[in-house]
Amino acid sequence: MKRDLITMLDIQDIIQDILDMAEDMKQKREEDIYPLKGKTLAMIFEKSSTRTRVSFEVGMIELGGFALTLSSKDLQMGRGETVADTARVLSRYVDGIMYRAYEHSMVAELAKHATVPVINGLDNFEHPCQILADLLTVKEHVGRLKGVKMAYVGDGNNVCNSLMLGCAMVGMDISCGCPKGYEPDAEVIKKAKEIAKANGCKLQIVESAMEAAKDADVIYTDVWVSMGQEEEAKKREQIFKPYQVNAELLSKAKKGAIVMHCLPAHRGMEITADVIDSERAVVFDQAENRLHAQKAIMVALMK
Repeated sequence: MKRDLITMLDIQDIIQDILDMAEDMKQKREEDIYPLKGKTLAMIFEKSSTRTRVSFEVGMIELGGFALTLSSKDLQMGRGETVADTARVLSRYVDGIMYRAYEHSMVAELAKHATVPVINGLDNFEHPCQILADLLTVKEHVGRLKGVKMAYVGDGNNVCNSLMLGCAMVGMDISCGCPKGYEPDAEVIKKAKEIAKANGCKLQIVESAMEAAKDADVIYTDVWVSMGQEEEAKKREQIFKPYQVNAELLSKAKKGAIVMHCLPAHRGMEITADVIDSERAVVFDQAENRLHAQKAIMVALMK
């Protein structure tokens, strides 16, 4: 039976196996190991991408396979063919599909009708591939996951939704500081709290960025204006000003706390240049780890 990665919940039982595999693959990157030799991955992009496209494409090459990049303009799906029919057709040609979409429902629909594994490369509800790279980065820099406190400050968006679930699954505490009305999804909070309770860790949603950052081992933020929200830019910039990751916010965290951002970053907006360019920031290790985490995901689902 095929396994998809549409939400973090799809890999709850194998998340540690994927992280261990990613760590091993990173250490052995120079070795000639081709577990996906002869396999093909179709990559559908509705949204532009730097890290997702390059990391999946390079990852497939390093695993011995081939990645085929398709924009929605390249497919009949952009001209009226149903998502279900696209899924059925692609399943006859390829061994896996990665879909970077605007709508979560579209990714779920594709997975429902595909007979090959489908990987969510980002949608408006979750970003599971990013979070696996994030957890790998925390493990590298902090030395462990269980008992570590993550502080997420800013918009309770797709990254925040997946991050709450991922932290709960590996036993990390997470405190999300979000403005009123911009909290993460209520159902995801409920599920993440259930998982956190079972794993002996805590999930907290607060309105104050400073409160969220208190005694944190990791400070994490994301853009204030995501793709598709450009019309709200000025309004969001005003609302999110108190949630900027700067020296003052960092002073509330533990000494030596690391700073993370899933990129692209807008220096001077959600994070100051002095912080993101400092030794405390691990954002480029985080970006590199997209490659290793996604290689592990593809092997786990497609081998």
